[in-house]
Amino acid sequence: MYNKIILSVVGIILLCSNVAMAQESKWSGARPDGHAPISVMGDHYHKKGGLMFSYRYMPMWMNGNLKSTEEVSDDEIYQNFMVAPQKMNMNMHMLGVMYAPSDQITLAVMGNYISNSMDLTTRMNADFTTASSGLGDISVSSLIKILNKNRQSLHANLGISIPIGNINQRDATPMMNDAPLAYPMQLGSGTWDPSLGITYLGQSDKLSWGAQSKYKLRLGENSKNYTFGNRFDVLGWGAIKVSNYNSLSISLSYFNTEEIDGIDADLNPMMMPLFNAKNSGVSQLNLGIGTNFYVPKGNLKNLRIGAEIKIPAYQKVNGIQMKKTLIATFGIQYALAHKK
Repeated sequence: MYNKIILSVVGIILLCSNVAMAQESKWSGARPDGHAPISVMGDHYHKKGGLMFSYRYMPMWMNGNLKSTEEVSDDEIYQNFMVAPQKMNMNMHMLGVMYAPSDQITLAVMGNYISNSMDLTTRMNADFTTASSGLGDISVSSLIKILNKNRQSLHANLGISIPIGNINQRDATPMMNDAPLAYPMQLGSGTWDPSLGITYLGQSDKLSWGAQSKYKLRLGENSKNYTFGNRFDVLGWGAIKVSNYNSLSISLSYFNTEEIDGIDADLNPMMMPLFNAKNSGVSQLNLGIGTNFYVPKGNLKNLRIGAEIKIPAYQKVNGIQMKKTLIATFGIQYALAHKK
């Protein structure tokens, strides 16, 4: 699976590179398709002194449950568990700042606020809802320019996630007033998580394209005696410049998250599937469509608004987990200096 996806992305890059090689100018971010779809983080760097602020709203919806790749009924879940998850909504508000101390390095910091809600039903047919909210982990990263010529750009992504998100979220349930919540309802990882990646960008007069691959490593064990699984991401996208103000994009993204290592002793694995660490880890392929609006001149020059919707085309989970149905990203970016 990994090899097929990576080879497909590389093939697209090589094909598009032939278009760009005839161009001698540098890749430019000063156009509506000069940034990747709004869901892609660390897609561009800045010139020395460049400063950019951003805000993203990222909701995700889940409905029903999967066992491996097939939908599983509540009755089947009740054979081994007391509670079946029904629906879950995850919302993330993300603030970001990027600053370039030199032409070669751009620094980025991203913080977020997370709110989650999950609807559940007991074996006795009692419905209830649990919720969690608060600050998530902070991401600090460096984007290191490798090349920018012939309308192609390549840079490395180096980062680390700082564990400030609470991992002891609790709420009232029919079983107890202060019950611990499932692993997906927690706000952070509880571990220091370094990441390494690389991002490629290309352009022609009307088109742009790119690819990015990242790997996040979870270090150590958190205070609850478990470690979230390492995560591998690879994605590719293409966009068309409709006008000087607007572009449309499509994307294909794949990620694999490994199973949780260890267990939270407060969670009874017989209560519900998401209390069992064995029911964690997923491979998923998403298809996305998006748009960027860009202001090229005037008082709001370098203001950019983006939106993207992703639909899971393939999901394979370990054990029993909730089925993701829709992922969205809406964002606004404003640069105080001209970007490359």
